Amino acid sequence: MDETVIWQRAEGALVFAAAGILFFFLGDGFVWWVALAVFFAPDINFAAYAFGSRIGAIAYNIVHVYAFGAVPLALGIATDSMIIAQLGALWLAHSGFDRMLGYGLKSRHGFKFTHLGVIGPASGFRGASTSERVEPLKRKGR
Repeated sequence: MDETVIWQRAEGALVFAAAGILFFFLGDGFVWWVALAVFFAPDINFAAYAFGSRIGAIAYNIVHVYAFGAVPLALGIATDSMIIAQLGALWLAHSGFDRMLGYGLKSRHGFKFTHLGVIGPASGFRGASTSERVEPLKRKGR
């Protein structure tokens, strides 16, 4: 696995932990099952892949960048709205969790092509650089 991928996955683990701690310290605005549903809610956007890889990647990435959680977290704290802050913390934790597991931001080439490498057991490219991941596609005429 590429050294930079290891660092990005470690960063994801730290973001996941920090956002999780923030969620618990911001109050008890959610019952556990609602918090769990909110935590996994960004993954619903993978359904956009029904409209093609390009649209799917855009929709998926919009809700999986760290800013998607960081902005409501900051706004909620700034406006003393702990529910908004907790939503942001959960979404930020989700993005960190995904990065920790190796699920990165998606490429227009398909769901399994991410900035952290190709995901899936048969990829053979896990942790490869972007050019190493895309080059085989170019050779195959994609």
